[in-house]
Amino acid sequence: MQIQNVSAIVTGAASGLGNATAAALAAQGARVFGVDLDVSDAPALDNVAYVKADVTSEAELRHAVALAAEQGPLRIVVNCAGIGPSARILGRGGVHDLGLYRKIIEVNLVGTFTVLALAAEAIARTEPLDHGQRGVVINTASVAAYEGQVGQVAYSSSKGGVVGLTLPAARDLAQHGIRVNTIAPGIVETPMLATVSEEFRAGLAAGVPFPQRLAQPSDFAQLVTQLIQHDYINGETVRMDGALRMAPR
Repeated sequence: MQIQNVSAIVTGAASGLGNATAAALAAQGARVFGVDLDVSDAPALDNVAYVKADVTSEAELRHAVALAAEQGPLRIVVNCAGIGPSARILGRGGVHDLGLYRKIIEVNLVGTFTVLALAAEAIARTEPLDHGQRGVVINTASVAAYEGQVGQVAYSSSKGGVVGLTLPAARDLAQHGIRVNTIAPGIVETPMLATVSEEFRAGLAAGVPFPQRLAQPSDFAQLVTQLIQHDYINGETVRMDGALRMAPR
């Protein structure tokens, strides 16, 4: 799958993994539509048009998909939008907030599926390329899908769901020439992590077998471009974690 001269949608594009991905795809010639809940402070990037949309809103996502398809062909979708509040099932304040649990599932899992499904509808209408391929969707899970830590029950549930939908989604969309893959990052140095001390970040890096550093958003973006270009990788979840296996806490 070529990146140049196609439309791409990247959710969560205003910062972190999504912003690095949008920049990488634009640098390789894609027309990128960066979707996020708040795009007011999103950094200006050549060939990236920001679209304010909530991944839990079908109407707003349909609008974003239509914009991208108009500039088409829409062939690339990368789901990076997500939230990660933590809470224990039984904490000092009582039982886990049930509304918070639903919200995390709604954004991370249902939102990912909604983007995938609505974008696939548009991609399926494009002209097929070699071997009938039309496009690729790449989702973002987390190593927490496999080794969720204390306080990550909701987050791990949502990311485990993303891993679980990957293969059946690839099978569902195979007849339309659409591949589906997922990346499960380990500890990435995103703006969220920038709020903690340098000493704490160094401790996190020391726990990574090799290389002993935190992943960078650019590492994620590089893997995205590689998965797009490798046409025979389909229905796969790729861990990007330096061989890290998370401890309980």
